[in-house]
Order: sequence, then C-alpha cells, then structure tokens
Amino acid sequence: MLSKATVKYVNALQVKKYRNQHQAFVVEGAKSVLELLNSDFELQHLFITDEFLQEHGNRLGKGTRYELVTEQELTKAGTFSSNNAGLAVARMRQLPALQFKPGDFTIALDDVRDPGNLGTIIRIADWYGIQTIVCSESCADFYNPKTISATMGSFTRVKAYYLNLGEWLRELPGSIPIYGASLEGENLHRIQLQPQGVVVMGNEANGIRPEVASEVNQLIKIPAFGKAESLNVATATAIIIDNFMRHAGA
Repeated sequence: MLSKATVKYVNALQVKKYRNQHQAFVVEGAKSVLELLNSDFELQHLFITDEFLQEHGNRLGKGTRYELVTEQELTKAGTFSSNNAGLAVARMRQLPALQFKPGDFTIALDDVRDPGNLGTIIRIADWYGIQTIVCSESCADFYNPKTISATMGSFTRVKAYYLNLGEWLRELPGSIPIYGASLEGENLHRIQLQPQGVVVMGNEANGIRPEVASEVNQLIKIPAFGKAESLNVATATAIIIDNFMRHAGA
C-alpha cells in the first residue's frame, strides 16, 4: 500500500520546481516503465500491479526492488486517468557538456511550449536515430510527466540540452548549416538535403524568434497542397526530418 508520504512525494514531482529540487521524475504506464528499467537511469522507486508482475516479471532485473500496489493507488499517485501497470520514480540524468561538430545532425527547438509536442518530437528524433536535441530555455520541460508519456519510452535514448539557443547557434563553426522552418522558406522538396547541421523548429503559434532566426543560414518550408493554415510543430518536424533522412547514404 502506498503511504501518504509517498503519494505526496510522487504528486510533488508533477511540478517542475520539485522535480528540480529532488532531481527526480515520474514515469507511468507499462511501455514507459519497461523502457526505463532497460535504460541507464537510476531507479528510486517502482510501484507495479500484480497484473504487470505476471506479464512482465521476467523483464525485471535481478535484485530490482518493487512494491505491489493496486490500480487505484497508481491512479491516485500519478497523472493518468487509469493505470493498471506501473509507476516509477527515477533520478534525472547528469548530462556531459554538449559537443556538436561538423557532420553531426540535430533538431533545435525554439520556445516549443507544449509538453506533448516536445515528447512527440523526442520520439521522432529517436525514430530517425537522432540521440541529442537542443532546446531553448523557454521550451517545455523534458521531465514533465506529459512529455515523458508522449515519448513512449524514447526519453531513455534521446538527451535534451537546455541553453540560450541564439548564442549556441552563433558560436557554431561557420561550416555547419543551420536550417529554420518557416512559411517564408524554400520548398524543401526542391532541395537535396543531407542529415547534417541543425534544423530549428519554432514556437507553436509564433514560429522562430527573431534572435534565433538571425542565426539561420537557410529557411525551408513544407509545401501545402490544401487549405490548412499550418501544421502541428511535431507533425512538421517529422515531415522535415524525413526529407533530410531519405537521401542519407545515397
């Protein structure tokens, strides 16, 4: 049975202030918990249902400590409306200094505020083998429960660095191409793209901020064939990155 103190602690980790204070975050649901257990994150607590144990017990590492709880207890402690699997608390990663050199390829997010969009973009990065993304300091939090949930486990393989994006881009070697997604950009279907450099995606409503846009070498856009005014930033990221990757190794 989950104690009141434990429920209070897990609830507190839903707030960024307390995540940073405790350097810990919450992972919910069978898929994400299993990915966490198979990663290099340090596990603090693991709460699972008997159903999860019966189905996935063979995937728990030797010596993994866990506590059996009910679905109702998981729902009370976490953010899901229902959870019949598991909930874990893990320590945040301590990242090494960001290294980016000519030939590398990454996604940079400028003021992307929605944690669901951030999580989906992390999942997209993982799909295309991009292990590091760069975020402006105003982006949604990597460890927000909604972000973690939207990654579907990809948070274990993709690292996110938060920094002053304009300054970071300005300090990159001049040989590194910096692309920016913009409705004013060149049709990306007409450009031979290679997975090198930085692709900057902007805020859901306002696009790339001027101080970041000034560091972009080339604006690119997804051509529209219908009447929709815009695309969701995560959807646009997937389309753009696919166009970069389709000629990889060609």
